[in-house]
Amino acid sequence: MLSMVSRQLRSHPALIPLFIFIGGGCTMSLSYLARLALRNPDVCWDKKNNPEPWNKMGPTDQYKFYAVNMDYSKLKKNGPDF
Repeated sequence: MLSMVSRQLRSHPALIPLFIFIGGGCTMSLSYLARLALRNPDVCWDKKNNPEPWNKMGPTDQYKFYAVNMDYSKLKKNGPDF
């Protein structure tokens, strides 16, 4: 399989950017999925030690990937401590 791909790339060098961009897109999508699985407070991997990880989020913690107009450092807590 790898020899066939290398043979095609040698005979058609215009395919090299296609492989680079498809590989980069796959890498970026896999890294984003890994970030969602590991950093998102809605995902619970350890139910014994931390059954509700969303309750440990502070009002100034940013868990979204990209915040357009939100400055999380200036937020105040609206609810009581439990």
